[in-house]
Amino acid sequence: MNLLERFQKFITTNNLFSSKDKLLLAVSGGVDSVVLCELCKQAGYDFTIVHCNFQLRGEESERDEKFVRQLAEKYKIEIKVKKFDTEKFAEEEKMSIQEAARVLRYEWFGELVDSSGFGVRRHELPTHDSRLTAFLLTAHHADDNIETLLMNFFRGTGLHGLTGIPISGPSTVLAYIKRPLLSFSKKELIEFANENKLEFVEDSSNLSSKYTRNFFRNEIIPAISKVYPQVNENLTDNINRFKEIEKLYKLAVNDIKKKLVREKGSEWHIPVKQLMGYNNRALIYEIIADFGFTEKQIDEVIKLSESDSGKYLDSPTFNYRIIKHRHWFIISPINSVDSRMIIIEEEDKNVLFEEGIIEIEKLQTTNHKPQTSNNIACLDSKEIKFPLILRKWKTGDYFYPLGMKKKKKLSRFFIDQKLSRSEKEKKWVIEMDKKIIWVVGQRIDERFKVTEQTKSGLKISYLPNVIS
Repeated sequence: MNLLERFQKFITTNNLFSSKDKLLLAVSGGVDSVVLCELCKQAGYDFTIVHCNFQLRGEESERDEKFVRQLAEKYKIEIKVKKFDTEKFAEEEKMSIQEAARVLRYEWFGELVDSSGFGVRRHELPTHDSRLTAFLLTAHHADDNIETLLMNFFRGTGLHGLTGIPISGPSTVLAYIKRPLLSFSKKELIEFANENKLEFVEDSSNLSSKYTRNFFRNEIIPAISKVYPQVNENLTDNINRFKEIEKLYKLAVNDIKKKLVREKGSEWHIPVKQLMGYNNRALIYEIIADFGFTEKQIDEVIKLSESDSGKYLDSPTFNYRIIKHRHWFIISPINSVDSRMIIIEEEDKNVLFEEGIIEIEKLQTTNHKPQTSNNIACLDSKEIKFPLILRKWKTGDYFYPLGMKKKKKLSRFFIDQKLSRSEKEKKWVIEMDKKIIWVVGQRIDERFKVTEQTKSGLKISYLPNVIS
């Protein structure tokens, strides 16, 4: 089977795209992307060339752009070129040149795929939908995959990092990216280029080992091959093994997650004792990673498991936090109206929630007369310790109603107040260190009331939603 036949089989086997799809080919002008163009042409695919000029190599960058434009003329197809001020972007965003170039090109690629001229992304369509779709093809090959595996291994990685470059993706959001050359070695691509008399340009920066990937390509792998001549084949086999192992790993993790993680509205509840009982850092990471938490935060989650109720941990990338609430971890959106559990910090003045707004005001007075409105709670500041938790009441909750020395369950309190079922369902409480200090819109707890000894107070007001 020749390279073209293998290329077509790889696309079909992995269901990458079809002859009806619009393809955008990321072409640098190097041998890899030139071969990709020729294979797509011989296979009869409809494609457009897209080229990024990062303006990092002076005249050489301009030469590459000119060559790719000539390539588009040769195939009589459309070309789209984008020039980037990569150095300026890297400086402004405080990132490396390589990282900046990657961010810039994939942002542009996403815009192209999303544009009306190229249809819509397939992962957003039902499987039976026959509308025109667009995909972005890159020329990553087996040698790139090996380099990625080694770089991930030496910098430190989990199991997924050992599976190399994904054929699609790497995520659902980037599912429009396809890599149809991943099973072919650089040697095979060069042989194909020579057999088909294909012209291409060389990137002089590939010869420099100052870049991490080039260091592995030019020095590390050649050195290893002196001891293990079949290193490339062996590492490719390892990548495939790791991919199969990861499938089993994900099945096992998903089964455990189904047992542990309970979705409640916009929140996820996890029993702390059960999670910690597995004594497995990888499991903790697999659960928290979905919400933007990093591997470096695993230790913080373990520490949080031993903390007091009300302590929490924020994710650095997404708007989520893990709240320790009694025997549970609750993963909740930060400052979301839909949250059933909201953290109130000492500096907060207004908190928006499902039933309205909570306003917090510190009162520096010794002669303050407590308000009598059910929608206002006046509390003794010295008895209050932040953070507070604003949450929906639940069965089993109890407090010491103002004026009473004995505790009462909220379910009984609501009956005494003659609240209807729908009214009870809308009730929230403010809790501190496992103690309910206020049943919002009803009554405060006796233990936190303002007395003659109170030197400073805390006023919490409830402004219910106005139904028009």
